[in-house]
Amino acid sequence: MARKCQLTGKKANNAFAISHSHRRTKKLQEVNLQWKRIWWAEGNRWVRLRLSTKAIKTLETKNLSAFAREAGINLSKF
Repeated sequence: MARKCQLTGKKANNAFAISHSHRRTKKLQEVNLQWKRIWWAEGNRWVRLRLSTKAIKTLETKNLSAFAREAGINLSKF
């Protein structure tokens, strides 16, 4: 499975690591992904998703069903 948030679609970013002498080498800035069990009220069951921490914070204010609908995800597959 790719390191990608299942709701927001966030993934790694290409960047430069800059040393003290200002040499630039490529590095990856990975997304902070967490496995999270979330109660899905419409399906009346728990859903286990791999989410970025930003998506977890957004879920505190938004409904899981509405968030998944915006992302175009069918939660019954998870």
